Amino acid sequence: MSGVDQQTAKSATTATFVTALVFNAAVFGIEIGLFTILRPHFKQIYEPRTQVPVEKDRVKPFDAGFLTWPIALFKTDYRDVQQVNGPDAYLFVRFLRMMIRVLLPIWLISWVVLMPVTSVNNSTSNSTGLDRFIFGNISKYQQDRYAAQIILVYLFTFWIYWNIKREMQHFTTVRQLHLIDPAHSSSVQANTILVTGIPAKHLSEPALRRLYSHLPGGVKKVWLNRDLKELPSIYDRRLAACGKLESAETSLLSTAAKIRRKALKKANGASDPSPSADPERDVALAERLVPRDQRPSHRLPAGFMPFSLPLIGEKVDTIDWCRQEIAATTGLLTQGRQILADQNLSLPEDASEDGKVDKNDRAKQTYPPVNSAFVTFNQQIAAHLAVNALTHHEPYAMADRYLEVSPPDVIWGNLGLNPYEKRIRVALSYSATAALIIFWAIPVAFVGIISNIEGLCVRESWLAWLCKLPSPVIGIIQGILPPVLLAVLMMLLPIVLRLFGRFEGIPTHTGLELSLMTRYFIFQVVHSFLIVTLSSGIFAALPSLLSNPSSIPGLLAEYLPQASTFFLTYILLQGLSGVAGGFLGIVGLIIYYVKLFILGSTPRSIYNIKYAQTTVAWGTLFPSITLLVVITLAYSIISPVINGLACFTFFLFYLLYKYLFLYKYTQPPSADTGGLFFPKAIQHVFVGMYIQQLCLCALFFLATAPSGKRGALPEGVLMIVLIFLTAGFHAIINSSFGPLTKALPLSHAHRTFRHPEPSLDVQDVDGGSGSNRKETAEEIEEVSSPTDKPRASSSESGAEHAPHSDYDDVFFARGPDGTEDYGFAQPAACRPQRIVWIPDDSLSLGREEVQTNKESGVKATTQNAKMDEHGNVEVTGPPVDLAKF
Repeated sequence: MSGVDQQTAKSATTATFVTALVFNAAVFGIEIGLFTILRPHFKQIYEPRTQVPVEKDRVKPFDAGFLTWPIALFKTDYRDVQQVNGPDAYLFVRFLRMMIRVLLPIWLISWVVLMPVTSVNNSTSNSTGLDRFIFGNISKYQQDRYAAQIILVYLFTFWIYWNIKREMQHFTTVRQLHLIDPAHSSSVQANTILVTGIPAKHLSEPALRRLYSHLPGGVKKVWLNRDLKELPSIYDRRLAACGKLESAETSLLSTAAKIRRKALKKANGASDPSPSADPERDVALAERLVPRDQRPSHRLPAGFMPFSLPLIGEKVDTIDWCRQEIAATTGLLTQGRQILADQNLSLPEDASEDGKVDKNDRAKQTYPPVNSAFVTFNQQIAAHLAVNALTHHEPYAMADRYLEVSPPDVIWGNLGLNPYEKRIRVALSYSATAALIIFWAIPVAFVGIISNIEGLCVRESWLAWLCKLPSPVIGIIQGILPPVLLAVLMMLLPIVLRLFGRFEGIPTHTGLELSLMTRYFIFQVVHSFLIVTLSSGIFAALPSLLSNPSSIPGLLAEYLPQASTFFLTYILLQGLSGVAGGFLGIVGLIIYYVKLFILGSTPRSIYNIKYAQTTVAWGTLFPSITLLVVITLAYSIISPVINGLACFTFFLFYLLYKYLFLYKYTQPPSADTGGLFFPKAIQHVFVGMYIQQLCLCALFFLATAPSGKRGALPEGVLMIVLIFLTAGFHAIINSSFGPLTKALPLSHAHRTFRHPEPSLDVQDVDGGSGSNRKETAEEIEEVSSPTDKPRASSSESGAEHAPHSDYDDVFFARGPDGTEDYGFAQPAACRPQRIVWIPDDSLSLGREEVQTNKESGVKATTQNAKMDEHGNVEVTGPPVDLAKF
């Protein structure tokens, strides 16, 4: 009876695989067919980069036939991705291409050699279907066949070594060429470093200039960060009020459009039209006098409540309230910025005469400095030298330095942490991550049990009803349900892990993604691979283990490889359904039109829905791919069937992401790391090799000969040797390429950016950077050219917005295209009011609203937005202040 039950459990693996293959192939065909039909008609969804209104950001349309687009996509040069989306996207596609090159010969050789070795003329009984091609199918009487596995694992490993070295050399070249590219090398991002943990003695612009004056070219600008206290919340209040005002103004114009239509119908029905019944004049008057009860209104939060509730709280006119809120918050911000400029951050002295300079020696200030600063150098090579130099003689002082930092990438709340506190936070963060790994094992282990429920139902009577289900149903339960459940569980992780990284004190969003990539990969390997493998294999062997505990080593060696069935179905899910779903994007298509219908009421909301950049989260995308690498390498010898499936999967992913990064996704330069995710992905490849070699080592040592002795001891010893070879090669790669991934070498110094006039930037307004002199708006206007006044605000026309002498818009320079450069000052300390974007209409009521807002102290514009007579809003270009926000 036991033999029959085991046979049933084994045959179920093939049924599971076939069911998953048929299901995923059907889904793949349907979704690719729908994509082929929909792609030419929904360019805004499937090729949004070809539709953006900003010409410099627009790419050429995908020129392909209705049915020949896969061939055209295959022929498209993947190197174009770097020009369109930068090194991070390019190296991701390059990684997929590398895995295709790695797996193609592994697939062909393993299928030609290993599949016959494990299946032909083998005396193991009760092996059918996929079980004939796994490592455990080799009989104890024919263990000389293990020579094929040991030879191929050495061959494949050295092939992977060669590819890793080749790709790391290519990565180094790509990264260094990117860093010294003139467009990037001259940017503030390439010439600025972030320094945290600065002692009080050096917490001033003169002190930091003097400290870094020994580096080539010296310092161009120092931006000391301050504790702005209430200013960020006031800034957020103003942004929220601007958004609410836009919605209310658009609603008012829509109501006026309805009045206009009614008046036109009434005028057209009059039998004796006269000048007094001129519809245009009446409608214009009606729009100006929209009844008070039809004007937009809302309720204020009652008492201490942070949000409002229906029927509770004071009801106010939304437009009037927003104008007052914007004017009030602008006044508070202007006052705070004036204080920032007035309060001196001079070089601190030992005022307390205690023999040291600390924060107690600095005069009390409304917005005191925090222990971090951005330092912009006149030469790019100086920034790289500063990051790699030992800066201070005290422990942890100025020890954390960050290169390639851009203002939009900064997490402002993490800039003032004490270096000792930060290290405690790091320990707590990783302890919490480890705890999460341990407790997350419970639901993931349950998923592993479901993947091999057939092996358990033959033993446990209360699960016997599962064995009576039809084979297709069991195939769905085992082959489709577990991967879906696993994917849902893994969707919850990034949210928690990002919170851990932020708690740790990581100061940049890209740094947060790099940290998430490591944490999420650990989770993926432990829960999506190791626990699923162990739980699946153990429960497959559970009936025999319970009846004969002394056979544990041999049974594990036989049953552990059978867990590969789950991963075969997982590879199918990702390669077929996952890729086809990535092309079709049916959820994105539905959400686009739902959002456009429900939320597309204002010009800004419509622009964001239609043209907002779609980016990727590298911290989760890369681990999801490298997990497939780990699974494939781990089972490439144990279950060679996986090699062909994985090669095909990576080929499909290569086509998918080449398409997405060329025509759909947009990676802003400010969020590009220059390819730093790629070397982390290479480390994940090493993890896959280690797991493969450790598993094979264990299986060789567990194999027993008919005499009861170890039957594959030489093979096990050779695997130990291979593990040491891999560790040695890993160390060589890290030591040789590791330093080259972090900074530019001096050999490239002559090709880096050099500021033509070093250190002349001393007359900029402080705006939160901690300048050592008081500066006023009048002084800034005096040192600026007539065409470069820092108080001029972006607007629709000069008539709508005149230059101001307050501190609402504090920028520090202009780019070659005339755009304002706010440097590394915090947004609350420098950014202007976001211009209220109102649609224009045929009666110019929108322009009248712009004028009314101006009289109330609120900047507004009607540029690039129109409303038709039915109240429908259309945008013809981006917001006029898009670059500022």
